[in-house]
Amino acid sequence: MSQSSPLNPSSITGLILAGGLSWRMNKQEKSFLKLAGKPLIAHVYDKLALQVGEVVISANGDPSRFSSFNSQVIADKRKGSFGPLAGIEAAFLSHKADWLLSVPVDTPFFPQDLAKKMCQSAQGRDVPVVAKSFLRLHPVVALWPRSVLPKLSAALDSQKLKLHDWFLQQEHIKLDFTVETEDQDPFFNINRPSDKLSADRYFLNSKK
Repeated sequence: MSQSSPLNPSSITGLILAGGLSWRMNKQEKSFLKLAGKPLIAHVYDKLALQVGEVVISANGDPSRFSSFNSQVIADKRKGSFGPLAGIEAAFLSHKADWLLSVPVDTPFFPQDLAKKMCQSAQGRDVPVVAKSFLRLHPVVALWPRSVLPKLSAALDSQKLKLHDWFLQQEHIKLDFTVETEDQDPFFNINRPSDKLSADRYFLNSKK
């Protein structure tokens, strides 16, 4: 199925993936780690909200911890730990969005024109657009059409949970965001305490 007209960023829904178990962060919930005195999720939410028509949050557990955000909080439909595929599936099942732009909560430096460039790259095609930088694919940063929902659900039913592997088997568009130096990678993500220290330095340098 093809689109009849180019996608407009204001017509898509941003999805913050905040359901990770944070094993490498000593089980601290990464959403509320502070970066420059502000929770990570607030950095991601504020940047994403400027780019899309609406933002929703994928997270399990008590949704009231996100009450300061004017957003629907969507829990996985499956019991257990199924990763980001389950979060994207649940978002399509719980929301009317035709297109979702997913961004993980631990990636606060994503481009300010991410949604615009993703929509432009869709090129009227009904396939996902995936971010890339420095020869690495970032499958959690992607623009998803609703038409992929059956394939997402089929992979989950088969216990095929790795998002990168899912993309290897599906038609998709790669969008390269490589910048001049790798230490300024816009998709730097905060997985470990050492990454948090790097993020603090990254943030300070970006404000100079």
